[in-house]
Amino acid sequence: MSDFKNYLGLGIAGNFALHLAQAGELEDFKDIITEDEAAPKGIFPFYLPCTKKEESKRPRDILFTYPLSEREIKLPQEKVNVQAEPEVGLVCDVVYENDRLKAITPKAFGAYNDCSIREAGREKISDKKNWGEASKGLASKLLDIDTFSQGGIMESYSICSFLRRNEELHAYGEDVELNGYSYFYDKLTEWIVNQINTQEDFGPLEDVKSYIKACSNPSKLIISIGATRYTPYGESTFLQSGDELIVVLYNHNQESIESLTQDIKAKAYHKEGRSILAQKVL
Repeated sequence: MSDFKNYLGLGIAGNFALHLAQAGELEDFKDIITEDEAAPKGIFPFYLPCTKKEESKRPRDILFTYPLSEREIKLPQEKVNVQAEPEVGLVCDVVYENDRLKAITPKAFGAYNDCSIREAGREKISDKKNWGEASKGLASKLLDIDTFSQGGIMESYSICSFLRRNEELHAYGEDVELNGYSYFYDKLTEWIVNQINTQEDFGPLEDVKSYIKACSNPSKLIISIGATRYTPYGESTFLQSGDELIVVLYNHNQESIESLTQDIKAKAYHKEGRSILAQKVL
């Protein structure tokens, strides 16, 4: 997957109820105060589409390595636990004014895996998010957004995910409607604009706006809008070589989770109206 090498890559932490607790990351955000109790905790970078211009601790050099793959996840060389994070990725146009973000317009959405290292003591969120090539996932088939608001296409979509291990299929993330996100539509895009313009280097968060400026304000953005809740199996299961991780966005008005699951069991992945990410773990 090379179509997005010129896109800025960002992610949102804490935009789905209970996920941070399941991921064991509540402690990381204990000092982050939000105006709204349901608000996301912050934004992190996972890919910067430029060359690092000066020697400094932040951003880490690895963030300049393109991490997206539609077919595989390469586990880190270090011995750490890695967990998939099924979520929605938005492909957006971005407008700036005087080096400040002015507007974000989501144009397409797709199945996304914000694969993450689970290890206490990492200084920043981004330290868990990019360890090199094929450490993230985005479906090759994206779905066009007619309007990023109630009544639009995304109103009809749900997300679910599975892990195939030793030819046995397990539900990995809960089957939930996309409007279950804490912040969505205008509320989400307004929050993103404000958060990028105001977020400072504090606790697990970084001064993302300075990174964006150093990359000459990219006009295209991929942003993952938050991992959904795990099933009990997903919450307690880390990835192993040989696994297959499958994230599906599907129109719940056109097909049921039961029929979809039967298709996934049979490896009949592709169907009109789906965005599906299927990654082999290496």
